[in-house]
Amino acid sequence: MRFRTKQRHMIDFLFPVALFFVFALSALSVILLATQIYQSTTESSSLNYTSRTSLSYISEKIHQHDGQDTVSLGSFDGCDALVFKQETDGTVYYTYIYSYKDELKEIFLKDGADTNALAGQTILKIKDFSMKQLSDGLFSFQCTDEAGQTAAAVAGIRSKMP
Repeated sequence: MRFRTKQRHMIDFLFPVALFFVFALSALSVILLATQIYQSTTESSSLNYTSRTSLSYISEKIHQHDGQDTVSLGSFDGCDALVFKQETDGTVYYTYIYSYKDELKEIFLKDGADTNALAGQTILKIKDFSMKQLSDGLFSFQCTDEAGQTAAAVAGIRSKMP
C-alpha cells in the first residue's frame, strides 16, 4: 500500500504571503490617513485658537464692565483702544485693550497715569485687530491671527439694550 503525500503547490505559499501584504498595506494606509486627519484637525484648531480666543476675551471683558458709560472706543498712546472705566473709592481707573506691534495688549491704569503702549501686558500675538462702534453700546471686532485666519464678533452692553 502506498501512502499518498500531499503535494505542495506554489500557490499554497503565495496566497498567505499575498494576503499578509494586502493586510499590511491596508493597515498602513489607514494609519497614514488617520495621521493626516489628526494633523489637519490640530492645525485648524490652533489657527482658530488665536483669533477666536481674543474675541472671546474682549466679549467677556465687555460683559464684566456692563454699565452706563463704562465701555467706549478711544485711543491709548496713538493706538485705537477699547476703554473700560471703573471707579473704586472715588478713584477712576481705566483698562485699555489695544493692538501694538502685532500683539493684542491690555493695560490697567489710574486716571492721569502716564505710560506708553509698550508697557501693556500681551494677551495674544496677532496680525491685525480692528474695532468699531455700531451703535450706542454695540461694538464690532475683527481679529486676524498670524496665520491669516480672520474671525469677527459683535458684543453689546446689556444695560443699554432696550
